[in-house]
Amino acid sequence: MTDALKLMMVEDSPSLAAIYNAYLKDENYQTVTVDSLGRAHATLDAFVPDLVLLDIELPDGSGIDFLEHAMALDKPPKVVVMTAHGTSDMAVNAIQMGASDFLTKPFDAARLKVTLGNAAAQLDLGKRIEELSNKQRSNYAGFIGASNPMQTVYQTIDSLAPSDATGFIVGESGTGKELAAEAIHAHSNRAGKELVAINCGAIPGELMESELFGHVKGAFTGASSAREGAASVANGGTLFLDEICEMDLDLQKKLLRFIQTGTFRKVGSNTLETVDVRFVCATNRDPLVEVREGRFREDLFYRLHVVPLRLPPLRERDRDILLIARHFLEVYATQASKDFKRFSSAAEEQMLRYAWPGNVRQLQNVIQQAVVLNQGEQIEIDMLALNVHQGLIDSLEATPSGSSTPKSAGGDTGNHSDTEQGELAKRRAIEPLWMVEKRAIEAAVAACDGNINRAAGLLEVAPSTLYRKRQAWIDDNNHEG
Repeated sequence: MTDALKLMMVEDSPSLAAIYNAYLKDENYQTVTVDSLGRAHATLDAFVPDLVLLDIELPDGSGIDFLEHAMALDKPPKVVVMTAHGTSDMAVNAIQMGASDFLTKPFDAARLKVTLGNAAAQLDLGKRIEELSNKQRSNYAGFIGASNPMQTVYQTIDSLAPSDATGFIVGESGTGKELAAEAIHAHSNRAGKELVAINCGAIPGELMESELFGHVKGAFTGASSAREGAASVANGGTLFLDEICEMDLDLQKKLLRFIQTGTFRKVGSNTLETVDVRFVCATNRDPLVEVREGRFREDLFYRLHVVPLRLPPLRERDRDILLIARHFLEVYATQASKDFKRFSSAAEEQMLRYAWPGNVRQLQNVIQQAVVLNQGEQIEIDMLALNVHQGLIDSLEATPSGSSTPKSAGGDTGNHSDTEQGELAKRRAIEPLWMVEKRAIEAAVAACDGNINRAAGLLEVAPSTLYRKRQAWIDDNNHEG
């Protein structure tokens, strides 16, 4: 039996505290219960909890104040906040400040156990990543790459896979999101069961519910026989929801209920069915933008966003580009019975300078095309089908206005200055999102005469968010200096 996790319960109602303790009596927690904000502050440093179950509305203040205190610790606990009906904005604010999840009162024993279990899984994940931080690998579960960003990916999958916590994969197209989902499943205790993938962006909205939950015979026109959905097929295994942000809002509500209860009804059926599935989801969009613009439910996002996994774009992976390119060269040369064995130094230099907007998938296609269309033992620079105007990283941005035009992909000097300057102008006209955010925050703080709390209120974010961001900018400036 593993050591009990230390749980601090902050609940001012003695009857509710007794109920929650009864719910958890068979769980492996060492629990301390306090009934006020003052006692919570006094107990935090002495008890040093792993998990905190925190009521927001306390007789002597707001639990949000305690959350801010807890998040400022060197090793903050995982905090689950409890809110009453109609206070969802407060719960979302708490999540943004660092809480791992929230519970809306009233809730049953199963919901409390699952939510605390997810928080414990996040805690275990952090410990595992710390333990694995010195383990360097050049390939893992189908991925190729030795860069630091990929070490983080490998460590996160290692730690996430054995748990049942939901993985939320974010990455540009072509970065390997499906490969990551397969790795999570393959390294989990569910590996002997099915991994079922649904592309939420590829299935028409009217068919999506049937794909997910199945249907009974006659449920709709064309339903000539009953059909099992992905949820039933994945029972005991993993359900991978790819491009989750493209799911229809009406179905998002049903998915949320399914995640919360593990139950669903097939289309056309009144029978409630229960399954045991582990969720992994992925998107190539910024999920917080989708939430802010109303295309993705906040409550669903925070249920799914248990353990985030960011897959870095190829341009952030340094010399991984060459490792992957050499692998594909060997594979496709063998398949095509060609003699290619290496790249020229000029070809490798260009691949390292290129931004790879299509990521690994684009690199794979470029190498396959070069092998199929050419002969020889060495891939030369003019065999690589790369559009220089889409991404030689330092040719457009580092060329000063009025200087000579950089060499073209084939090494010849071409008259591309008008096109390149036009492309550069487009890049300069689009300001990075972090710069827009920084300017807005600085303007708000200045308008409020330096009052961070007031500026945060006007920006509709938590004050701690502004403090963190401003400190990060100061640290970045100090590092650059």
